[in-house]
Amino acid sequence: MDGIVIKSVEPGSICDEGGIVSGDVLLSINGNSIQDVFDYRFSVMEEELRLVVSRDKSGGSVEILLDIEKDQYEDIGLEFDTYLMDSERSCTNDCVFCFINQMPKGMRDSLYFKDDDARLSFLSGNYITMTNMKYDELDRIIKYRLSPINVSVHTTDPALRCSMMHNRFAGDVMDKLKYLTDAGISVNCQIVLCRGINDGAMLERSIQDLMTLWPGIDSVAIVPAGLTDHREGLPHIEPHNSRTAEETLDLIERYQQQCLDKFGTRLFYPSDEFYLLSGREIPEAEYYEGYPQLDNGVGMIALFREEFAQALQDNCHSDYTKGKVTLATGLAFAPELERAMGQAMAAFDGLNISTVGIRNDFFGHNITVAGLLTGQDISAQLKGRDLGRGLILPRVMLKADEDIFLDDWTPEMLSESLGGIKITFVDEDPGSLINAILK
Repeated sequence: MDGIVIKSVEPGSICDEGGIVSGDVLLSINGNSIQDVFDYRFSVMEEELRLVVSRDKSGGSVEILLDIEKDQYEDIGLEFDTYLMDSERSCTNDCVFCFINQMPKGMRDSLYFKDDDARLSFLSGNYITMTNMKYDELDRIIKYRLSPINVSVHTTDPALRCSMMHNRFAGDVMDKLKYLTDAGISVNCQIVLCRGINDGAMLERSIQDLMTLWPGIDSVAIVPAGLTDHREGLPHIEPHNSRTAEETLDLIERYQQQCLDKFGTRLFYPSDEFYLLSGREIPEAEYYEGYPQLDNGVGMIALFREEFAQALQDNCHSDYTKGKVTLATGLAFAPELERAMGQAMAAFDGLNISTVGIRNDFFGHNITVAGLLTGQDISAQLKGRDLGRGLILPRVMLKADEDIFLDDWTPEMLSESLGGIKITFVDEDPGSLINAILK
């Protein structure tokens, strides 16, 4: 049956008073069929609505009309099974660098789902490839002004993109990007850089092509591929090293200057990992122009330094408990965190902060970010240490909607394995970190 099943109706709401009940099927609003959350949300913004719903009765189904007058932002009280009111669209690619393909077997099922849904790009910031989208779906993005959209480009060379994604329909990314940007949709892009595949001259081509779409392209993040130890049966990809990181930075910085001269923005941003690999200094905050690609690991260290200095200043007269605490994070960020904790100990006499970088044995030693650490690796590497009066961990180690690590360890299991130590999880902002340390 076409339409979307209504899971529940809020008691006392407009639809409840209008006789709509759980199990009814919403068919249309003001003559517009409802496919998903965007059709629904944009339709109910009208002040006068005509809902058509279908209800099963003995002998078949009947259609019910409900006319509504309401304020523009007034909710009509319907709830559906999922936020999208539709199933998530899965990825049709088999990218050579796909992280999900590199995960060990036996983890929870949700970790193996590959989403590639434009709606989640707008709502949650997810990146999409557009390989599973036809032009009528691009027209919906334009119709509803779903802007900005985040697109995984990787390369603009049609043949190489098809090859990298193992998808013969992947070569039209520039056509689709131009279709969106010509219609006024802003796009943030990412390029996952695989050494010897889409770097060097191919990266240069991608940069040149994307420059032609400015100002429709808001920003482009360039990040190294994450390579685990679980690549059995997958193409061999060499990890980036200090030399290739320097070469990549040199290339990007050359085009950044061209973009500054022509557009007034750098447009292309390498992730922090390239600076860490090359040994170059992390740029100042101004370099990142408001941090448009922070979720891609671009500018995280610069922002941390900026906010940590302010957090220290804001808490300089705060009461605190002297003694030792331990912080653990990924190997990539550990040196930066240790530097910051040196500043904290200089500011607060009697505070002893131990910073530990956790090696990722679960996924492999090329994976160095905190968000991919597991409970068992943290336990194995901290067991037997003097952790002081508590252990502080970044909340990004846990599942977004549940207190559980990637390997299904819980914080309680980790605490018990470490002798009952108190564990505090902190958000990414330095203010939360300073507060946890002091309290």
